[in-house]
Amino acid sequence: MSRSPRVGLRTAVAVAAAAPLALTLTVGAGAATVPAPADPEQPELGSRVTDIIEVDGYEFRDLSKDGELDAYEDWRRPVDERVADLVAQMELDEKAGLMLIDTLNAACIDGVRGAVPESADSFVNTQHMHRFVFRNTVTGPEDAQCGSSGGGFQASTSVTPAEAAGFTNAVQEMSEATRLGIPALFKSNARNHIDPDARAGINESAGAFSAFPKEAGIAAAALGEEALATGADPTTGDMSVVEDFAGVMGEEWASIGLRGMYGYMADLSTEPRWYRTHETFTEDAEHAAAIMETLVRTLQGPVVDTNDNGLALSPETRVALTLKHFPGGGPQELGLDPHYSFGKAQVYPGGFFAEHMLPFEAAIDAGVSSIMPYYGVPVDVPEVGNESEDYPLTGFAFSDSIVNGLLREQLGFGGYVNSDTGIINDRAWGLEGSTVPERVAAAVNGGTDTLSGFNNVQTIIDLVEDGLVTEERVDLAAERLLEPMFLMGLFENPYVDPDVATATIGSAANREVGLDLQRKSLVLLENEETEDGPVLPLADGSDVYILGDFTEETVAARGYGVTNGNVEEGETRPSAADSDYVLISMTARTNAGDYVSNSPDFGLDPEHGVNPSAIEGIPNLDGNSPWGAADNCVHNAAGEEDPSCTDNGLRFGGSYPWESSILDFSGMEEAESWEVVPSLDTIQQVMAEVDDPSKVILHVYFRQPYVLDEESGLRDAGAVLAGFGMSDTALLDVLSGDYAPQGRMPFALAGTREAIIEQQSDTPGYEETTDGALYPFGYGLTYAADVEEPTTPEPEPTTPAPEPTTPDDDATTSPAGDDDGDGTTPPPAAGSDDTADGDLARTGAPVTVLALVAAAVLLLGTALVLQRRSGASRG
Repeated sequence: MSRSPRVGLRTAVAVAAAAPLALTLTVGAGAATVPAPADPEQPELGSRVTDIIEVDGYEFRDLSKDGELDAYEDWRRPVDERVADLVAQMELDEKAGLMLIDTLNAACIDGVRGAVPESADSFVNTQHMHRFVFRNTVTGPEDAQCGSSGGGFQASTSVTPAEAAGFTNAVQEMSEATRLGIPALFKSNARNHIDPDARAGINESAGAFSAFPKEAGIAAAALGEEALATGADPTTGDMSVVEDFAGVMGEEWASIGLRGMYGYMADLSTEPRWYRTHETFTEDAEHAAAIMETLVRTLQGPVVDTNDNGLALSPETRVALTLKHFPGGGPQELGLDPHYSFGKAQVYPGGFFAEHMLPFEAAIDAGVSSIMPYYGVPVDVPEVGNESEDYPLTGFAFSDSIVNGLLREQLGFGGYVNSDTGIINDRAWGLEGSTVPERVAAAVNGGTDTLSGFNNVQTIIDLVEDGLVTEERVDLAAERLLEPMFLMGLFENPYVDPDVATATIGSAANREVGLDLQRKSLVLLENEETEDGPVLPLADGSDVYILGDFTEETVAARGYGVTNGNVEEGETRPSAADSDYVLISMTARTNAGDYVSNSPDFGLDPEHGVNPSAIEGIPNLDGNSPWGAADNCVHNAAGEEDPSCTDNGLRFGGSYPWESSILDFSGMEEAESWEVVPSLDTIQQVMAEVDDPSKVILHVYFRQPYVLDEESGLRDAGAVLAGFGMSDTALLDVLSGDYAPQGRMPFALAGTREAIIEQQSDTPGYEETTDGALYPFGYGLTYAADVEEPTTPEPEPTTPAPEPTTPDDDATTSPAGDDDGDGTTPPPAAGSDDTADGDLARTGAPVTVLALVAAAVLLLGTALVLQRRSGASRG
């Protein structure tokens, strides 16, 4: 399928000077508006500090502690009235404190996990903060560990669900005790995903939470579910898969008081070298748009008429999303990430700026609560509506034309803007030589409402007193930040029940939903036809040799004879020669923790070449300087007395910057900062030990779109499967034939390193490259039609709705360059003879029902796509 840039944003610029840009997107059912109930219904109140007062036969929390019913305490009033009343009562420091958000983790004090750290007192009572990022791993009692007594960024203490709920309750109690009783809102990065390399500031380990595939796996499952139902190539995916995931996730988060999220990422995986592709769903803008709309609708609910800003928030909201990273963090130059000073450039060489905006448009239309701009600097990107000017060369959160102009005025976003963490002290790209107050003023005046990773309220107070930020601007931020908390019912009851948290997180029903989605996410790339038939599924009772991420006990429990090739260092690995099959589960990971920006052995070593990135006005990003030269500890543009290095340790992930284009397994095996697991050498030895390479079944965990290069020999395997985070239980369910593979690729895979280097960072697929794609978007095979695939089980809710309880005290074509039949059947086209015998009803639903549903979905989807594209062309 040919890809060309969308013209919606840029076609509209001819009339944009006269009228705001009108961009609308309808995905699925859209964002319905639900009227408020005519008669007020008494909500359940939760109070630990303040009294409950009765007025007109109704009960209210006396948050101001004056014995009177203030307008903001009256849940019967419209939210805008409540917000206005509260802001009018707040002092400047209290309003400014709302604009701060920082990490607040549960600590372990005197052997007690889940304790509130000392920093909480300063955050709540001195800095007047009411938003916090929670980073502790939540796990079972047998795995919970007592770490340090502090509550810093790196959470060393892990807690049980009950302890996590107790911690958020304790902080809510502190907030309730403040002068006006404003509740707290806890946020977190993604948690419910299988990730062997979770990193603080990026995502958290699943721990006790129900485990799902990584985001790309959910997209793969949705595409596969659509293809299975329609018998055609997938387009935007079956969003019931996303609903199943979000239903479990939202229930589990809300049970411990996590009512906000730094996520999900609406960024597109168009740049395979970007290490954060593991947090993206797909390279396809329309598929991503459908997913974003569904996440907002499922986790937040429909838009209600109790606010004028188009926010989909209510007391029924489980989790309010902060969608990131506006205006799309995928197209990073060379795949280098702007967490690091060497990777500040965000580029659009293919002209796909509008394509990357589409998922954000979908979320805004659905009523998303908050938007997070990225650290990156847009390079040579013309302003929408003013093609003669480029967007300024500063990080997006500092850009008035991006936040106030594009996001608010042109796209109509009415929620609050939450900066990414550390833009003031660590990653003020474009403002490297500015002071901290100057950076704060630039962000606030540029449209950012809350500063993540910053906790000094006096800075904002001083800016107001010095006339550099107006108090009206602070009031506006306060209004935007309070509105979601009123809409979600936090002013009525912010508390949760630890017993409910224990029963909810990782419940058997929830885990089964996760396991089923893992199975559905697996993509079958190759399945060679042998004399005995296709390699997969495995024959019952076979002798198998395992290597990589398999547990011997799990494999043996399926009735297979097992030879375990996973041995400790120094031990002799048994041979695979006599095995019927070889099962290999492999991936690659980075190991660049020793990187130092100002070291002559790393960042300043001329043997590593120069950073080709060049941004006018950015210190040492001139296209001719060493990789470490752009770091603060080298240029010290702000004239600090003892400047620190931002990039040391590359703690957020990624390879050495000079090795970012190495994604082929042969190259990663030889690279300094990449590690193939198990080693490619070991895999090649094992494949050589068997007399027939068709006996080898290869599962690759694609944390990034790695390259199955020809030199590696991996393509010689009899069967190749792409995974995106899954247990060996789910993998064996498919390999054994208990479940048919149905996932479809959410992004294309290149076959050569040259294609990785030639591809354009903002462009999906590899059509612009010489070698093209090895496997295109939407590709995936399945087994013959006699393998059952049951439906995803409905999760059984264990948390009471609508709010927490008060505590008691593609495509079927062959890959490029491979025209040989492999004996594996892709899902048959609708109406073919194979669909009449019932064998393909792998979802357990009658085929006739599936056909009717598929027809309705296709008609609706076609109409919506045509509507969207015609609207875009009209501007």
